[in-house]
Amino acid sequence: MKDTVCLLSARQAKALDYKAREKFGIPTLVLMENAGIAIATAAAKAYQKHPGIIVVICGSGNNGGDGFCAARHLLCRGFKPAVYLAGKINHVKNEAQANLAAWLKLKQKITEIKPANLGRIKKILNKSGLIIDALLGVGVRGQIRPLWQEIIDSINSAGRYVLAVDIPSGLDAANGRLLGRCVKADMTVTFVAKKRGMASSAGKCHCGRIVVRGIGLPNRYLINY
Repeated sequence: MKDTVCLLSARQAKALDYKAREKFGIPTLVLMENAGIAIATAAAKAYQKHPGIIVVICGSGNNGGDGFCAARHLLCRGFKPAVYLAGKINHVKNEAQANLAAWLKLKQKITEIKPANLGRIKKILNKSGLIIDALLGVGVRGQIRPLWQEIIDSINSAGRYVLAVDIPSGLDAANGRLLGRCVKADMTVTFVAKKRGMASSAGKCHCGRIVVRGIGLPNRYLINY
């Protein structure tokens, strides 16, 4: 089944991760690694036209884990990304925590975003060349938190090239509804297939160019409902 004719719901997207892990034996950490490499590759290419500091804005879930992983691969390619976490380091769990730990073991810095330092981070965003949005993923439901809304506003007002991980933060993957605020990306790198919410008018407006990348298996083995 071609990516261009398949639209996944948020539930199906999560089920694919489970299927890859349980049926085909691909650990979630490997899936995250593949996602991080895809994001880093797209970011490195975009950097050619949008040079400057690469800022990676991460959440505490798997979307943030993709961001930590992408930052590591960018570091391997000679870039020096600035990584920010919307939350507390000790709240990051599972595979995302493993990628965060790897970043810290490389003696790299992660700055926790708080209301007190948001103004300073906004200035950094305004001076950046490229922003990677790894804040919120496909599983988000309901109105997003006030701090996240402020972060999204800061990303959007920076006027820089924005690359979203899997889906722009604040876009409901199931129906394309905006969850209070939504990152307006120039490019979205999504995995396995496009998500249903991307086909809505708001989705088309906020995703920018959509690039579909695999997670380590031919899609015909994964998309089979």
